[in-house]
Amino acid sequence: MTYEQALEYLYQQLPMFHRIGNAAFKKSLDNVLALTAALDHPQHKFKSVHVAGTNGKGSSSSMLAAVLQAAGYKTGLYTSPHLKEFTERIRVNGQMISREKVAAFTTNHKGLFEQVQPSFFEMTVALAFEHFVEEQVDIAIIEVGLGGRLDSTNIITPLVSLITNIGLDHQALLGNSLPEIAAEKAGIIKPEVPAVVSTTQAAISQVFLERSLETRSPLTFADQRFTVEPLRTTGTATYYNVVRQGEPYLDELELSLLGNYQRHNLPGVLATLEELQKQGFSISESQVREGLRQVQSLTGLKGRWQVLGQQPLMICDTGHNIDGLTQVVKQLLALQAKQVHFVFGAVNDKDIQSVLRLLPVSYRYYFCEAQIPRALPVQKLYEEAQFAGLKGNAYPTVEDAILAAKAFAQEDEVIFIGGSTFVVAEIADL
Repeated sequence: MTYEQALEYLYQQLPMFHRIGNAAFKKSLDNVLALTAALDHPQHKFKSVHVAGTNGKGSSSSMLAAVLQAAGYKTGLYTSPHLKEFTERIRVNGQMISREKVAAFTTNHKGLFEQVQPSFFEMTVALAFEHFVEEQVDIAIIEVGLGGRLDSTNIITPLVSLITNIGLDHQALLGNSLPEIAAEKAGIIKPEVPAVVSTTQAAISQVFLERSLETRSPLTFADQRFTVEPLRTTGTATYYNVVRQGEPYLDELELSLLGNYQRHNLPGVLATLEELQKQGFSISESQVREGLRQVQSLTGLKGRWQVLGQQPLMICDTGHNIDGLTQVVKQLLALQAKQVHFVFGAVNDKDIQSVLRLLPVSYRYYFCEAQIPRALPVQKLYEEAQFAGLKGNAYPTVEDAILAAKAFAQEDEVIFIGGSTFVVAEIADL
């Protein structure tokens, strides 16, 4: 098979959650265990950090990988979904897995796939783990796809488990309350493996405490150890002062990720790095600074409050659930722009009424539909938006909506593109 044929086979034969939604989610680890058993258990042959959460897990995973790379470690990074290219999901020291390796893996194991019937995600996890073994990585950062307890990645025994912010998302699969969702995420905490929780959330802290007692796992609430104070933002970085247990720690810390919400992710990243240091990893303060100063160039991370152009200022962000979009809107409002032109699309399994209520009625909207089966039809989105009091027009594609926003926006205004990861993925020049 060629790479294109391999992808076509995977997309057509094996359901992919991010394309079709809940029907692709399997509530069992049996398939991925059968698959990796046939590959001689690659998940047991490399060191790892496991990262779960509702928001912030992708950014946190990339920050950890960047610092470990800066410290000289050969670092694997597994994330999902991809924005432009399937190979983005699996990286070693920032380099994407080759198309040839994807094609060879699919060709060589097609018979195994047809026997086990794994999902798209299960196959991708097995491919990533095998790749990390072949590349002899020193450590791999593994981002959970969905939930935690039953996610296909949850067959590793990491050195540290990191759980970022918990919010309402994928309720049909994970539960309708924060404690229920937190319990699913807490499923990545393994017996006697240190766990870090980025943010203390009163409604769910007890869930993590109980899980840590049950598994005898040391637990750190990172924001109780580290205080992160934003100082200023430039066009290329945000600067912070970081205090550790009341003592100055990292002053004028430069982070290349511009989203204000990263202040909530930083404590978890720093606490996880401390846990790795305790386990023998050599990571200096200068290497922490170097990694955080160049996250995108080291790891290829895109779509997190990413500035795409000036005059008008054009920004995109993959924040797509209630918590994520709340942070996005807060940062947009802080810009105090004369007008914001918001290119917006959504998927069909979100509580769209609640999402639309978050959006300012003063903005001009360009509603659109990403080219995936799971996209919310733009006419339905437009009707719901009108009901919510939002003004704008409907466009058949993301590209059409962006072109319209560019045509209407003045040089001193702002264009924002988001609402769904898949809207951001279709930006031509991302």
